[in-house]
Amino acid sequence: MIGLIGIAVVFAMVFGGYVLAGGKLGIILKALPFEMMMICGAATGAFLISNDMSNVKHTLKDMGKVFKGPKWKHDDYKDLLCLLFELIRLARANPVAIEEHIEAPEDSSIFTKYPKILADKEAVNLIGDTMRSASMNYDDPHQVEEVLEKRIEANLNHALHSSHALQTVADGLPALGIVAAVLGVIKTMASIDQPPEVLGKMIGGALVGTFLGVFLAYGFVGPFSSKVKAVVEEDGHFYQLIREVLVANLYNHATNICIEVGRQNTPSHCRPSFNDLEEALKALKQEAA
Repeated sequence: MIGLIGIAVVFAMVFGGYVLAGGKLGIILKALPFEMMMICGAATGAFLISNDMSNVKHTLKDMGKVFKGPKWKHDDYKDLLCLLFELIRLARANPVAIEEHIEAPEDSSIFTKYPKILADKEAVNLIGDTMRSASMNYDDPHQVEEVLEKRIEANLNHALHSSHALQTVADGLPALGIVAAVLGVIKTMASIDQPPEVLGKMIGGALVGTFLGVFLAYGFVGPFSSKVKAVVEEDGHFYQLIREVLVANLYNHATNICIEVGRQNTPSHCRPSFNDLEEALKALKQEAA
């Protein structure tokens, strides 16, 4: 919702200020279809040249994050901590019983309690691979933490590609606006014998290209890139929380301490309160009893 409000504010302030200052929209509206065709068409072509089809689809999909915001909310972080609590508790009580849950999470009585987390393959695989490595005696906390850090960093870099792609387009739009403006000037020079009022409108139309390139770059595409980056980085905290809890588990801290480590590493605006989480964990213990 905030994204739509931002777009409305950009249009209202720019064009509202222009009209209030005595500007006429007629020249802009007349030149707009042709300038948009040149600038946006060239930007789209450049975008397709610099990205393969999977990255194009990835970027178009990620643009929805500008309006949807982060995938993981407050309740999802609490659910993750509860999920990890159940898995760690079971793994310590019965190391053999944990295998059926991490090998077939879609059939697990634990994972199926948290469908949103279960639907995220990376989160499930991250949990399963780490707990599996512990059962295979690959449980050096420092080595596991390093492996998880590299894995999460690689996934984050891949997820940020759409932000980088949008920023590249934003960087190129002002130059493409100049290209469109130059073409407009060339057209104007071919009609240099026309009266001043005609030339004035033609020059004004040519300058719409420069305006449009800068307007799109700094008013829309650049902010879209920044928002996508912010959302991707915030969602990355979800996987970092998995790392923190499972590494704490390898240090053989008490299960409640492992979960508290995760809670403390949750972003402040998504962090469940100590009492709220404690109530949820108590309910799980009573359910298992």
